[in-house]
Amino acid sequence: MARRYYQLPSLTTLAVFEAAARRMSFKDAAGELNVTSGAVSHQIKALEEDLDVQLFDRKYRGVELTENGQILFETLEKSFGEISRTLASLRKSPKDQSVTIACTSAVSALWLTPKVSTFWREHSNIPVNQIISDGPMRFTENPDLRIQYGRQDESELEETILFQDYLVPLCAPALAEKLKGAKVEDLAQQHLFHLIAEHESWTTWENWFKQMGYRGKISIGSKVNNYTIALQAAQEGTGLVLGWQTLVSPLLKTQQLVALEEFRMKAPKRFYIAYQPEAHLSENACILKDWLMSHSES
Repeated sequence: MARRYYQLPSLTTLAVFEAAARRMSFKDAAGELNVTSGAVSHQIKALEEDLDVQLFDRKYRGVELTENGQILFETLEKSFGEISRTLASLRKSPKDQSVTIACTSAVSALWLTPKVSTFWREHSNIPVNQIISDGPMRFTENPDLRIQYGRQDESELEETILFQDYLVPLCAPALAEKLKGAKVEDLAQQHLFHLIAEHESWTTWENWFKQMGYRGKISIGSKVNNYTIALQAAQEGTGLVLGWQTLVSPLLKTQQLVALEEFRMKAPKRFYIAYQPEAHLSENACILKDWLMSHSES
């Protein structure tokens, strides 16, 4: 009945289209939905016939959204996200006073978890749960709050600056001693730990060297997909890792890592806390949000 009232096509075809458009792959969408690629293709074709428009350009090496497909995907992405958040709110028991906050593994280990421990000294009655993700968040994950590096242009969430961080090369104390008086080009030839992150917003060594005015070759070094691993490797004294100085301050205070301060530069983006409009937040979520904002740089 709802389909007729709102003049909607099959909700199944819309869900299949959204998955295929988000992943830009019929095969990957099929894996997510636990169906065959042929079934995904069939549903997409049925939707295109229903709407009488082409949604995907089928190419030899994959698919691309048409202009109409992009319009539909953006609408569905926002709508499904809102529906998911509403359902999560309805499922939450009135007795559930917990607050859920999402961030990357590095932000959790280095910044958020110590903050939450301090927060509990003042608000021991507020449970805080974390969702850790080093890749893009899915609309099925609905944290109350989210810590992110840089703004999300398409986000419907409120975004408030937490702190401005600084980028600086980090290494073990012994290596820092050897690099006294080094120039930027000298650093480029050191063993570098490159973070391969799914978040495109993260600043890379390539970005950093360009900002420092260096355009030459840089060390291939080692590639890791987790910032915490990169920090641990640098502590062993085998190379340099690009550090967010506020995030890694616990490691700097204990001299597990040393910042090469002469090469410090302001990070191109800031760290933000993102959240639903306060009218949709629980009282405890508002308390944690306000507390983090007031203690962000302490």
